[in-house]
Amino acid sequence: MPDLLMIGGATPAMMERLEAAFTIHRLADTDLGAVGDKITHVATNGHDGVKPEIMASLPNLKMISCYGVGYDAIDTVEANKRGVMVTHTPNVLNAEVATTAVLLMLACYREVLRDDAYVRSGQWEKQGNAPLTRSADDQIVGILGLGRIGQAIADKLAPWGTKILYHSRSKKDVSYTYYDNLTNMARDADVLICITPGGPSTNKIVNAEVIEALGPEGTLINVSRGSVVDETALIDALQSGKLGWAGLDVFEAEPHVPEALSNLPNTVLLPHVGSGTVETRAAMGALTVDNLLQHLENGTVKTPVPECQ
Repeated sequence: MPDLLMIGGATPAMMERLEAAFTIHRLADTDLGAVGDKITHVATNGHDGVKPEIMASLPNLKMISCYGVGYDAIDTVEANKRGVMVTHTPNVLNAEVATTAVLLMLACYREVLRDDAYVRSGQWEKQGNAPLTRSADDQIVGILGLGRIGQAIADKLAPWGTKILYHSRSKKDVSYTYYDNLTNMARDADVLICITPGGPSTNKIVNAEVIEALGPEGTLINVSRGSVVDETALIDALQSGKLGWAGLDVFEAEPHVPEALSNLPNTVLLPHVGSGTVETRAAMGALTVDNLLQHLENGTVKTPVPECQ
């Protein structure tokens, strides 16, 4: 059987299908110097990707299948040079990540964590009603990256009377208001939702200027990549009151989260679980394996990354 390098984990359902088609080599237990030339396929994830030194040690690599829609940890330029196909798992997680973005927005607006603590601590009984929160209806929401997930977020917000603004590399054929300048969009928005791909082109694109433009009554939501937001500038703005609230599913050096960020009362923090439901992760796993098996059968794949289409 052909040889596959497994980077990171896989579900039992994935392993059952993969073990029937491949000889599996788990990265942690594999000497690539001894077997690297045998490996033709790699299964990985958006966080671990394929480090350059690993790719360089696989001279006969033909395909990389990424469990996740983000693939910035894989050098697709080098893969293209070598004729290596790279796939990911788009679409199957659009709705779930969009739900997470809306969940974070609601948690910030309605102060869910604060009020939960208020009840649990007995303050409600001792001190009376909690302070009022804000309505999430009729808000102006700026979406950074109006791709498939960005559109799903806009769709979920539509019944609430939301006005959608967006910033992306180019204008799209949609009815929303396009901004070619991110700072200007942040200035006009109540909420900025980040759902743009990671990588060098978007590194810290949400900088101090953008964050301050969003303002002391503004809310920043990030369900994309931690690298998209300047975390130091974000902490400073939240501490100083230059920004009102932040709901974050991703961080610059995750799973490490700065203590200063964790201690802030105007944040809601999740452990990168945007697509983290049983149903969605099962669909992602199935598509990861489908791509590998189809490539093994006839050299084609279901969902190549844009650079490999």
